[in-house]
Amino acid sequence: MFKVLNLFLICSIGACINSNNKQMTAKGPIYPVSKSDSTIDNYFGKNIADPYRWLEQDTAIEVGVWVKNQNTCTEDYLNKIPYREEIKKRLTKIWNYERISTPFTEGDDLYFFKNDGLQNQSILYKQNGSNGATEVFLDPNKLSADGTVSLSGISFSKDHQYMAVGIAKSGSDWNEIFVMETKTGKKLEDQIHWVKFSNATWKGNGFYYSRYDEPKDGKVLSGQNEFMKIYYHQLGQNQSEDKLVYEDKLHPLRYFNASVSEDEKYLFINCSEGTSGAEIWFKDLNQDKGHFRMLFKGFKNNYSIIDNINDKILVHTDCNAPNYQLVLVDPIHPEPSNWQIVIGANKNLLEQVTTCGGKLFATYLQDASTRMFQYNFNGKLEHEIQLPEIGTATPISGHKESKEAYFSFSSFTNAGEIFKYQIESGKTTLFKKIATHFNSEEFETKQVFYPSKDGVQIPMFVISKKGIKLDGNNPTLLYGYGGFNISLTPSFSVSRMLFLEQGGVYVVANLRGGGEYGETWHQAGMLEKKQTVFDDFIYAAKYLIENKYTSSHKLAIHGGSNGGLLVGACMTQEPSLFKVAIPAVGVLDMLRYHKFTIGWGWAVEYGSSENETQFNYLLKYSPLHNLKKGVNYPATLIMTADHDDRVVPAHSFKFAAALQANQKEDGNPVLIRIDSKAGHGAGKPTSKLIEDACDLWSFVMWNLGASFIKQD
Repeated sequence: MFKVLNLFLICSIGACINSNNKQMTAKGPIYPVSKSDSTIDNYFGKNIADPYRWLEQDTAIEVGVWVKNQNTCTEDYLNKIPYREEIKKRLTKIWNYERISTPFTEGDDLYFFKNDGLQNQSILYKQNGSNGATEVFLDPNKLSADGTVSLSGISFSKDHQYMAVGIAKSGSDWNEIFVMETKTGKKLEDQIHWVKFSNATWKGNGFYYSRYDEPKDGKVLSGQNEFMKIYYHQLGQNQSEDKLVYEDKLHPLRYFNASVSEDEKYLFINCSEGTSGAEIWFKDLNQDKGHFRMLFKGFKNNYSIIDNINDKILVHTDCNAPNYQLVLVDPIHPEPSNWQIVIGANKNLLEQVTTCGGKLFATYLQDASTRMFQYNFNGKLEHEIQLPEIGTATPISGHKESKEAYFSFSSFTNAGEIFKYQIESGKTTLFKKIATHFNSEEFETKQVFYPSKDGVQIPMFVISKKGIKLDGNNPTLLYGYGGFNISLTPSFSVSRMLFLEQGGVYVVANLRGGGEYGETWHQAGMLEKKQTVFDDFIYAAKYLIENKYTSSHKLAIHGGSNGGLLVGACMTQEPSLFKVAIPAVGVLDMLRYHKFTIGWGWAVEYGSSENETQFNYLLKYSPLHNLKKGVNYPATLIMTADHDDRVVPAHSFKFAAALQANQKEDGNPVLIRIDSKAGHGAGKPTSKLIEDACDLWSFVMWNLGASFIKQD
């Protein structure tokens, strides 16, 4: 619904190194004491113990002591790994390559982000025209001494004279917005606070934005966020004077975001109760002086406003089309029976539709790989945009007057190619190829399909050096997510290349719950069907073992956020299937997740323990509640951060304490790594990314019995 510019994409890290080292006999860690108490909750007549509830108090002194002791324990363990520093040196070297983002045009100027290699944050550059002089427009590295302040989004006024800049500190979801003049780079006095999940949406001499009320002391990073509101800020005024545009006093747990059509005729309000399903309200800014009118009633389907054609509205939706379609809607008569289909649904997912130069650009997913097409506004196909290989392309987007645009392409082994696209002719030319320290010809990506528990075929990408032996001895990392309609498409990760150059196998499974095959695929892995996602992941592991890619002793699993839940659930259900588990910033307490920050928004995906039926299936797979005493769980490195206000670190804290208490005596190590001045992952500086990758690789390699082979 609202457009957010992604500033810097670093994909997940993973994997392990291929070798045998008989000298590796790591001494098990001595864990800090985690006190337990008698806290018990009663759910529908069933008593559930929660002995580590005290770890939810993120500002408590005793929690701070526990964090310090756990980090000391983890650091002591990692320090004993002999090649940890060598891994960090190699990561630092291979990370040091120039990379730029997809350029975009605003007025007469071209903008793009560039990182020389090891800069903590990428710098925003401005170029006068396609061939003019280039200058630094905004350097986020100057916003903090340690690089922990990042850009969360930028948006330009319709006349291109102003740019609103969103910033996040220490990885928090809380944002601030300030404004710059595009001609001079001068920062204005306008300052907006307590913004979350919102960009600035310009209209005239100001912009709309969404915010919450200022949180109570001590609850900034953990308190439940309620009653989001939309305001309009006029340039030059104090935030306290901003006009309240939209609120809902009857529904405290809803998100609201504003968007404005390119011609500034319509103002839309996207309302949602969670991560899927929308309700859309609108106002004709040229005529309506009163209340908003409903366009689409929520929350059964998804709707995204693409543009308007005079008085009618282009909408991307899954209503009556699980793989999505583009329709033209009369806002006076918005019923589906009155829709005009512009781009109909087909067997591939119509992932998104954008506009540029008076054309429509449709991005499809075909078996989790991008295909792109150009249409006119009547829905007539004009061009297929040719892409180099199996991979992922950024969408083509721009303004109505644009004559050309840019898009980027990447894959698991291709760091990126940027193309210039001529809209009228459909001609594509290479603008920039990202050069790395690797020869991509040494590696290959295969897509295989394997049967899950119920026989459904699941796609999976397998990336490795060419010609590996399928003898069951390859250290392998299996990565997954499986939720929230999110698709895992081919993407480049520099830290993953460390693994690949050593001969390892990296695997990405496209589990149900994701969006790779539309809403049907998503719904097959949500709510009461969530166990299907875990089965898909477990059967991916079994396929890799049965087909001699690896063995249980050489297999690591990794996932973050909802993927952290995936890892936590699978390691508790099948502990002997994996040697190493890395649950990162994971949702691990499924009975209380909805009580923190915006966790309530995930109930549409997971269900809630406040509903008896949903409580019963949540309890069956909640990682925290399914640990058993004396089981030898995989070697586990839990990764979280102190400023994660998306999935609060209490999930990881409680899981670590419980796992350490239940792990078999003399079993695999169980550690937790708690980063400081970092959040859920977005905006993390390069220095911290390298440190994260170093510790993850060191732990994985050590516990898979691997050694590190130095590279030239």
